[in-house]
Amino acid sequence: MRFLLRVLILAASMGLVSYALPGIKFDSGWSLLVAALAVGVANAILRPLLIFFTLPLVLLSLGLFVFVINAGLLYLASRLVTGFHVASFGWALVASLLISLVSMVLNRMLLGDKKR
Repeated sequence: MRFLLRVLILAASMGLVSYALPGIKFDSGWSLLVAALAVGVANAILRPLLIFFTLPLVLLSLGLFVFVINAGLLYLASRLVTGFHVASFGWALVASLLISLVSMVLNRMLLGDKKR
């Protein structure tokens, strides 16, 4: 249930960011939900593995390389989900920064300070 709520928060974040950035587009609400589900599953499964394998880069960049990993997962989801378009990796990087910020705020507002 908590994963589903996080996916809905991610969908809201992605939708808000798509209004702010011209390089991120959704054809419909369904494509937004499917893209959020794809990014949520990728974050749950692939992200920990990618962070582990790129740990030296993450440590050298003081954690900023995680945004590059998030951008890569967002860009991958745009290639897999029809109706979700990311113009370039640069737009994916900017979008991943904004999605992270908006998701953090929405998670705090809706889920509180509970630990995972």
